[in-house]
Amino acid sequence: MEQLAGRVAVVTGGASGIGLALARAFLAEGMRVVVADVEEPALERAAAELDAGADLLTVRTDVTDFDAVDALARRTYETFGACHVLCNNAGVGAPSANVWETTVNDWKWVHGVNVMGVVHGILAFVPRMIEAGEEGYVVNTSSGDGGIAPMPQASVYASSKAAVSSLTECLAAQLVSTGTRLRAAVFYPSGGLLRTGLWTADRNRPPELARERPRPTPAMTIEQLEEMARRAGRELRFQDLDELAQVVVAGIREERFVMMIDPDSIGTQMRERAAALEQGRLPAAHQLGG
Repeated sequence: MEQLAGRVAVVTGGASGIGLALARAFLAEGMRVVVADVEEPALERAAAELDAGADLLTVRTDVTDFDAVDALARRTYETFGACHVLCNNAGVGAPSANVWETTVNDWKWVHGVNVMGVVHGILAFVPRMIEAGEEGYVVNTSSGDGGIAPMPQASVYASSKAAVSSLTECLAAQLVSTGTRLRAAVFYPSGGLLRTGLWTADRNRPPELARERPRPTPAMTIEQLEEMARRAGRELRFQDLDELAQVVVAGIREERFVMMIDPDSIGTQMRERAAALEQGRLPAAHQLGG
């Protein structure tokens, strides 16, 4: 898929953050883009910012609902007649906590979006993409937290992203072994801390999946994290989201399975983890910003 102009891309969680950066990058390549998001006001702001006319379709979509994602696929094919790049990007995160202090609804909410949202995207789009017989790519957004090494305090989120990485590897192998013209990739947002809506994901948490008991600490905001770093004499490094989106564009052209900034950087960490596991030891804990 070296030629992207004229192709069609679908991005879930596309109205802000990384998803919006992906939409910008695809439009800049001459693609037609479908932006799906659960937040209607954010979709309206994204449409105004992208200002792409007939090359842009925005669709309010709850990725936890297969019927909604299937309706998104139908709208995509009715409007543009194809889907060549599917980015299952929507994601949320629950409060940090010891596993035994999480709640059932933390798991239902996070895995419903982060794991089942990816599954629903695959089930709704991939059969249509295979039937069309054209080249295509499925890019699933995972995280180094879980996909590479989990941060223990983020057990709910980390486990969901580990599942996405494993699922994507299975999908990629099957797409090749069955002779399709599709490929799949796992996308690890990387390079530094990210200014995205993940920090305030609770704003979209359904009332029926609210925590069964109040969280013991207030949610950490990006502003609070920056202030804490300043007091400690540190300056946090934030990754430019448009640069991250270009990693995905290049990854599609180069037919990469892992899409991330500086993929060589994970080698030492993975080897250390493998050595610990080989010896039956618990690997060293991964830390935020580590």
